[in-house]
Amino acid sequence: MNYFDAVVLGIVEGLTEFLPISSTGHLTIAEKALGLDLADESVTAYTAVIQMGAIAAVVVYFFRDILRIAKAWALGLVKPEYRGQLDHRMGWYVIVGTIPVGIAGLLLKDVITGPLRSLWVVAIALIAWSAVMWAAERVGRQDRSERDLRMRDAVLIGLIQVAALVPGVSRSGATISGGLFLGLDRVTATRVSFFLSIPALVAAGLFELPDAMSGDIAVGVMVVGVVVAFVVAYATIAWLLRFVAGHPITWFIPYRVGLGVLLLGLLVSGVMSAT
Repeated sequence: MNYFDAVVLGIVEGLTEFLPISSTGHLTIAEKALGLDLADESVTAYTAVIQMGAIAAVVVYFFRDILRIAKAWALGLVKPEYRGQLDHRMGWYVIVGTIPVGIAGLLLKDVITGPLRSLWVVAIALIAWSAVMWAAERVGRQDRSERDLRMRDAVLIGLIQVAALVPGVSRSGATISGGLFLGLDRVTATRVSFFLSIPALVAAGLFELPDAMSGDIAVGVMVVGVVVAFVVAYATIAWLLRFVAGHPITWFIPYRVGLGVLLLGLLVSGVMSAT
């Protein structure tokens, strides 16, 4: 992997991490197009490591919110008067909502980095989860705001986030859809998706860092990928929050389905191999 690969993958990560179109799926496609070995553990690890750039963008963008939530959560541990506040509850929601994907990620690591690293999986998941996104917009009441969040919502959205371990589903597509099914408005569902992404992706990046470092990928190449992902992801976050305020997530379905169908065509014709 060279610096050109790092820039391309950083751009792809930054653009797709928070859009409901699957960053892992796009990175898998991009890595294949760049001629990288999808079975190489260091390449798989690099995919997780550059996500740290996207997470840094979330932390910077929502720094005041995160600081306020962290402070209220910590104070609530010792001062009962803070425990009913939204910020204190949000701290617990993020913690509890992250547990399912953390457990599943550890238990299914070999499956995630092995059989699921197939473009067949990416193509089918892109198309199949589009139906879930359509249903979420169709049946979701969208009459609940951030102040209406409850622990039940955190648990259910956290469970739905596990589906994003399948490349092509999309972590944001899964969590935003989950929020919509529970009646949350799009902006609230998207903000919850952003907050849940922080511990999940930081843990994934730190977990895969040793594999990335032990491979033949230079430190400079990793740094470039992370920095590019940060810059692009920051711009994407700002755009997405404005977009979902007035547009349904079904706007992304034609792209998802089109890419999935194109990918299936390339695989069936033998133009591109699955791994």
